[in-house]
Amino acid sequence: MSRKLFGTDGVRGCANSYPMTAEMALRLGAAAGRFFRRDGRNRHRVVIGKDTRLSGYMLENALTAGLTSTGMNVLLLGPVPTPAVGYLTRSMRADLGIMISASHNPAEDNGIKFFGPDGFKLSDQAESEIEAIVSGEIIPAQPQNIGRARRIDDGRGRYVEYAKTTFPQGQRLDGLKVVIDCAHGAAYRAAPEVLWELGAEVIPLGVEPTGTNINDGVGSTHPQACAAAVLEHGADLGITLDGDADRVIIIDEKGQVADGDQIMALLAARWAKQGRLRGDALVATVMSNLGLEHFLNRQGLRLERTRVGDRYVVERMREGGFNLGGEQSGHIVMTDYGTTGDGLIASMQFLAALTDTGLTASELASQFQPVPQLLKNVRYTAGADPLSADAVRSVISGAEARLAGTGRVLIRKSGTEPLIRVMAEAEDETTLNEVVNEIVAAVEKAA
Repeated sequence: MSRKLFGTDGVRGCANSYPMTAEMALRLGAAAGRFFRRDGRNRHRVVIGKDTRLSGYMLENALTAGLTSTGMNVLLLGPVPTPAVGYLTRSMRADLGIMISASHNPAEDNGIKFFGPDGFKLSDQAESEIEAIVSGEIIPAQPQNIGRARRIDDGRGRYVEYAKTTFPQGQRLDGLKVVIDCAHGAAYRAAPEVLWELGAEVIPLGVEPTGTNINDGVGSTHPQACAAAVLEHGADLGITLDGDADRVIIIDEKGQVADGDQIMALLAARWAKQGRLRGDALVATVMSNLGLEHFLNRQGLRLERTRVGDRYVVERMREGGFNLGGEQSGHIVMTDYGTTGDGLIASMQFLAALTDTGLTASELASQFQPVPQLLKNVRYTAGADPLSADAVRSVISGAEARLAGTGRVLIRKSGTEPLIRVMAEAEDETTLNEVVNEIVAAVEKAA
């Protein structure tokens, strides 16, 4: 079944433009409610969280109207991280969880992500079925079966308490100075609270949301702000989250950036030594650096690659029984602790390594030497398919042949924006630049 609404991470777009309109949110809510209704009784439950975008109010109300119209009872969590929705969906025995967020995108965008009763994101098949309901006639509940809605005041507190349990019992963060950049997003209260309650000296950044400043010059897509704060305050490390706190980037005491690959390398090696790494493997996407793969091989471990998207990482983890995976962008998935990427809990694991070993953040965050990697984006008009052009395919084939044995090429369409992502890795940086620029030029011409 073709999918037009759903991308790699739910439904996403510019607020008040298709598909992120109040009308579509209402229909999505009603369709999801119809999909999850098992019988005609009024006993169904859905939790809804959101980040700090202004449009979140509009979409929250529209989703609530759609859900209650099909007999779902709605529990409104307010601003909480995406992983909190996954956790609370299971904890509160809900049939469905919904997160309203466009993650690392700018404030004018928004999105809707769905979680099943097990706390995991819905499969492609389930999303396709909901999309089919959206395009058809949605049968409402009988008047006596319309759902109710109420606010849950302690949702954030429940998640904060759970996050603290993932830090080793008996250990504290006393004496550590930590910069935490919350991107003016969903974790602006939860993340500083967890760190402070564990004993750290907390320097908060990006904790003053206005509804229009999420990810604006702060957060994991702008780590320079956190790096500058680390150096200014002489902090031991910086933790920078994205708008919905499902990804994290670590800044060491020297202001250097460690991406998701370095964090995963650290955790995989530690967990393997502790006998905790299931299957002796880490699951990551095709975007992860070749250096990570070489590092794991030297440890006697494997790298299992998937298509881009943390949901596909999770699917492979569940299929293979693995418990650690993620993306270079900072989604770190630890199924021992949660059902989706969790930037805060991943940072707890990094801090645990810091307190266990007595090493500095820079020593822990440099597990391997990355193979030089270059990524460029080419925007194209809707409806165009530049990758199907013969000239583009010819250039890509030539690049693959040129890098055979010394690197690789990865070309893909973004699942959330009209972009062609051109990525290559090569040991020789001159060759790397030439290959990427040739492909970019060919794609631009075709686009």
